[in-house]
Amino acid sequence: MVEKRIQPLARDAMAYVLAGGRGSRLKELTDRRAKPAVYFGGKARIIDFALSNALNSGIRRIGVATQYKAHSLIRHMQRGWNFFRPERNESFDILPASQRVSETQWYEGTADAVYQNIDIIEDYGVEYMVILAGDHVYKMDYEWMLQQHVDSGADVTIGCLEVPRMEAVGFGVMHVDAKDNIIAFVEKPADPPAIPDKPDFALASMGIYVFHTKFLLDALRRDAADPNSSRDFGKDIIPYIVKNGKAVAHRFAKSCVRSDFEHEPYWRDVGTIDAYWQANIDLTAIVPELDIYDKSWPIWTYAEITPPAKFVHDDEDRRGSATSSVVSGDCIISGASLNKSLLFTGVRANSFSKLEGAVILPNVKIGRRAQLKNVVIDHGVVIPEGLVVGEDPELDAKRFRRTESGICLITQPMIDKLDI
Repeated sequence: MVEKRIQPLARDAMAYVLAGGRGSRLKELTDRRAKPAVYFGGKARIIDFALSNALNSGIRRIGVATQYKAHSLIRHMQRGWNFFRPERNESFDILPASQRVSETQWYEGTADAVYQNIDIIEDYGVEYMVILAGDHVYKMDYEWMLQQHVDSGADVTIGCLEVPRMEAVGFGVMHVDAKDNIIAFVEKPADPPAIPDKPDFALASMGIYVFHTKFLLDALRRDAADPNSSRDFGKDIIPYIVKNGKAVAHRFAKSCVRSDFEHEPYWRDVGTIDAYWQANIDLTAIVPELDIYDKSWPIWTYAEITPPAKFVHDDEDRRGSATSSVVSGDCIISGASLNKSLLFTGVRANSFSKLEGAVILPNVKIGRRAQLKNVVIDHGVVIPEGLVVGEDPELDAKRFRRTESGICLITQPMIDKLDI
């Protein structure tokens, strides 16, 4: 007798990525693109982490719900995620808010973004749904979360971070018992409930949910029929299940993917200019907290064909050089010096310019003798010759978007207004 092979649960799951958010705290960085489409790490976009996690976990059916200024995001996915094949039982659906349910109704909330596409989900006939946020940076094997969901008999399993208790005031927090059953879900509590086995920590929601598909679709239909619902997972669906069903917390540390160089579970919401700058600059460390070089868990993205990076000139005061920096393809460092900086594809840094703590998005041109410190420069900006940023806080704040910690976001409209 031949034993039946047990397939990974991920093979019978669909990942549904909620990627419609604007990300308004990133200010001008999201004027032309949704937060999941913001560049990250030299080559990728933020959404590539959730999508790569799903792919690496063995999930072969993926849907992405888009809404706010979605063109950049959709174009990226069409270019970089177009390799799924229906004949291999694979699918990749881009699901814009297209008024499919009502001619006047766009996605009204995260739950509605799934509800409006119920017919597509049902057509695939998958057993499990993995609902993901498309705007966080982390590496996670969802198979472990699926296994816990099935083993525990939960109606919903919620991915959770262990965070210092008083740092959880800005999150949705799970109040759990000793077996990680969720007793209550509290949104942004002033006094977050502690984890029973770690009283100094709280469990914060990652916005990752696992359901049996039938249960989820029934829950969405019930919610859609409630005129008082805001159509949101965190505000409506999850609290209802916590009260009337079985909700279980899944701790991120159990499924976080780490290479030999990563010691702590890494998860970042890069939703502010400061957090975005810091997470990118962290990658320039000798041993960064996030290992993007781990070939066992690759972060897939649009593999743009570019020539190699190039460093030219070798005079005493005009040397193309970089220390503790990440430099992407098609960059030319022409007599400029970089320190602790991250450059995306196609940057041109011209002679005598100096960059320190700089996150430079694609196709930026940096003029001669520019001195840039602790900056984020948006896609395609042309930095004029001799521009100095990072030395005069008051002047920086008048010209650019300067945070309290001193990081300056620079966009082309800001440059165009300069009187130089």
